[in-house]
Amino acid sequence: MSGVASGVPADTLLAHVRDVPDFPEPGIVFKDITGLLVDGEAFAEAVRRLADIVPEGVELIAGMEARGFIVGAALAAHLGIGFVPIRKAGKLPPPTHRASYALEYGEAVLEVREGTVSPGARVLLVDDILATGGTAAAAADLVEQVGAEVVGVTFLLELLGLGGRDRLGGRVVSAVLSVEP
Repeated sequence: MSGVASGVPADTLLAHVRDVPDFPEPGIVFKDITGLLVDGEAFAEAVRRLADIVPEGVELIAGMEARGFIVGAALAAHLGIGFVPIRKAGKLPPPTHRASYALEYGEAVLEVREGTVSPGARVLLVDDILATGGTAAAAADLVEQVGAEVVGVTFLLELLGLGGRDRLGGRVVSAVLSVEP
């Protein structure tokens, strides 16, 4: 993505994202968004850009652990709507709904606390980065399992060429920024 949507140019936002090679596993390049979060102007601009691409009628933001909590909660507060965390197994008090999924370096389970997502609710999933799409696909399945509608899946940054959009099937996917991995 290039140019200016409103305020800070995209390349300026991307300059705040640091590549960390071989983390958390050899061969993986971790995208560290800490520099973006610590710069108040850049983070506020990123949240505004996320708000600009939110589908109509969203009632609830669901953020994926861990950095999706930061981005998703900020977006929910900006929009004046609720936020629900989708967490790794064992981090939420029972009862919970769960969904398992494969990672590029293992397997994991996501949970959402019962009663936090109402059947029929229009939910936007938010995370910091779309890579292979495994976490986002599992989160979408989990939200749909409880009877809610996933109206979109939105990311701060999309890593192109890793098949993340394909893994999310026919769901509406959007990102503020996109880069080659």
